[in-house]
Amino acid sequence: MKNSVRLMKKWGSFILVIFLLGACSSGKKALDRGDYIEAIEKAVNRLSSDPNNKKAKQVVSDGYSLAMDYYQEEIDHILSGNDAFKWGKTLNIMNRVNHLSNLIRRVPAARSLVPSPKMYNAELSQATERAAEERYQAGLISIARPSREDAKDAYYHFSQADNLVPSYKNVLEKMAEAKERATIHVILESVALPLKRYELSSEFFYEQVINRMKQRFPSSGFVAFYTPEEAENQQVQYPDMVVRMEFYDFFVGQPQHFEKQETLDRVVEREVEVKVSRDSTRIEKRQERLRGKIKIITDEVVSQGLLNVKIEEFQTQKLILSEEVPGEFLWRNQYGIFVGDEGVLTEQQVHIINNKAVPPPGPQDLFVEFTKPIYARLTDRLSQYFNKYN
Repeated sequence: MKNSVRLMKKWGSFILVIFLLGACSSGKKALDRGDYIEAIEKAVNRLSSDPNNKKAKQVVSDGYSLAMDYYQEEIDHILSGNDAFKWGKTLNIMNRVNHLSNLIRRVPAARSLVPSPKMYNAELSQATERAAEERYQAGLISIARPSREDAKDAYYHFSQADNLVPSYKNVLEKMAEAKERATIHVILESVALPLKRYELSSEFFYEQVINRMKQRFPSSGFVAFYTPEEAENQQVQYPDMVVRMEFYDFFVGQPQHFEKQETLDRVVEREVEVKVSRDSTRIEKRQERLRGKIKIITDEVVSQGLLNVKIEEFQTQKLILSEEVPGEFLWRNQYGIFVGDEGVLTEQQVHIINNKAVPPPGPQDLFVEFTKPIYARLTDRLSQYFNKYN
């Protein structure tokens, strides 16, 4: 037994050593496959805790030299070509070189192997300026074209230029122009409820829909939703589309009343105290039959209706989409009367007999409940349709 324990400890220690060696990789495998960033990162991290590690030293020494040769060749190849964004690609390589050099400068054991790691400083500034210019020029080319997709491309290029050099030239003005041309402006409109039987308001539903669509399509995207009042206040005179929502065929059914009586019979096992002598007792399990009668009363009212949603082009009044979204809500209340041993009741039956008779909700409350599943279906459908413009 003692030998088995020793053997288990020995193997446990061996596995731990293997795990630690794997966790502290020297980066040799990454170097062999040409991943210079990962190789030098691992090797430098290894040297920070183990300055004399031979494999890590070799990776830093060989890997850095190979990386510099490779990246210089890449820069020469890119700059000699006709790629529209060659300065952006060059900038990315310079940043990689600076990253490697900073890693080496941080750890003395690595710095001793590469005393003067290359740093792009002045060159980096120049490359950043030229990368911003090529993005700016690409934006000008795209924005000169008539399509909305070209305006989106222009906005992307101008944003890249601004990220590289904040407020480069008049890039903020150009971004605003491109964003305006690329954005679909949509007015969400509700049609008044044409229901004479009930005095109902759908404003709550309409507000929920507009808020949900604004959440799903924030200002950073290319679809903007407005209420008619917001469109007027923001002087959106020529929106691209109008979404009209109209409820119709809404009705509240007649209240329904059902009664069901049931005889309950159940055998349960109970513990009872049995006297076995004048001074002692014991607990025994005995079966006992329980009986009772329950009357369950159910009151129900159903509300149903349809929402018609239409999407139209504003300028041409062309109907793009017309769909009906059905909705239904069933209000139900159950309560009951019980006579007998309560141990025969299930949890659900206990809940029912503790419930009380209440009048059904009014038409407005039933209308609110009826709209809830419609709200989810409608906002999902509108999102699905307008996502293609984002």
